[in-house]
Amino acid sequence: MDEDRLKHAIAVARKMMQIAKDMGLSENEINDCFIIGYNHDIGYEFAENIMEHNKIGGNILKECGFKYWKEIYYHGEMECNYKSLYLDILNQADMQIDKFGNDVGYDRRLEDIKNRYGENSIVYEKCLKLVHKNSSDGLIY
Repeated sequence: MDEDRLKHAIAVARKMMQIAKDMGLSENEINDCFIIGYNHDIGYEFAENIMEHNKIGGNILKECGFKYWKEIYYHGEMECNYKSLYLDILNQADMQIDKFGNDVGYDRRLEDIKNRYGENSIVYEKCLKLVHKNSSDGLIY
């Protein structure tokens, strides 16, 4: 992974820890959040199509016996039947950290994605829907 992707992954991991602490999760759960966040974009290293990075990363981690592979596999997906607190936390954190690892909040993150991929891109539309879903579900931190 390139340096920016690593900065993003570390910042997402730290943001997940912050959200977990604020939710009153246990120390072990907070530590799990860091590991999930750190690994959430590992699929970019192997994906030819960036839209598949979550599935590729999730499958790789599944093969390695990683307990939270489904959180990686389903992150960023709007239409999935899998639900978990860790997935919700991951999606919240990921949608607030820019590609350089800066905590920019939802609005600036969406603006960055729109500028990089285009307002009509699948990437931007998925991210916009994800933020709105989290908001309507009361999951916005």
